[in-house]
Amino acid sequence: MVTIKSKSEIELMREACRITALVHKEIEKNIKPGISTYDLNQIAEKVIKENGAIAAQKGYNCGIRGIPDYPAAICASINDEVIHGIPSKKTIIKEGDIVSVDLVVYKNGFNGDAARTYVVGNAPKEIEKLVSVTKQAFFEGIKYAVKGNRVGDISHAIGEFVNKNGYSVVREFQGHGIGRKMHEDPGIPNYGKSGRGIRLEPGMTLAVEPMVIMGKPDILQLDDGWTIVTEDGSYSAHYENTILITEKEPEVLTLL
Repeated sequence: MVTIKSKSEIELMREACRITALVHKEIEKNIKPGISTYDLNQIAEKVIKENGAIAAQKGYNCGIRGIPDYPAAICASINDEVIHGIPSKKTIIKEGDIVSVDLVVYKNGFNGDAARTYVVGNAPKEIEKLVSVTKQAFFEGIKYAVKGNRVGDISHAIGEFVNKNGYSVVREFQGHGIGRKMHEDPGIPNYGKSGRGIRLEPGMTLAVEPMVIMGKPDILQLDDGWTIVTEDGSYSAHYENTILITEKEPEVLTLL
């Protein structure tokens, strides 16, 4: 069921989203060759704790038997890892890597969700373009995140923009509603036909998140039960924000 947030609920949610953005700001300042993804996770945990919030992903149970609870505050996915990479002291970031960091912060009964793909040092132009197109796909999508439009209008705009640039979108994972729960209705695919899905109303809060692959869209799950990688080994990027549907244009809650 889709939940419409009241003005007071939206104000509470803003704080979780603000902290989410603060964490990304700290990660952006500190990410560099030689740092481990474990170190990035420690940075995130520190900022979240200092702001009186909770790392919502830590201990998250996906509901699939045999898969352990997620062990960290962030997902850190490098190069051909699409999403859900588990931070580790053994995973050292190198010059030219791209690192997708996804995190959810919980405070005052509400969640904020955002992902960024960071280019570490100098990377080939085609890799930088992938990251840039993925970010722009988000903004192309939310042009249609307005009162009276449908979820499919967002999905279609993202998919068309990505395809036009010669890339693929991940089909097995999607954006989602967000609020008191990390994942709420509606689902927001990164492809599809316009004019489909529920109609957008003011007070809806959505996590819109293009996940883009340089090569074919096929993906695999690693044995840890969480990490998703591209089947052909091509690079992948991820960009996400929590947005609010208003009477006019959408408001991005996870940007400072």
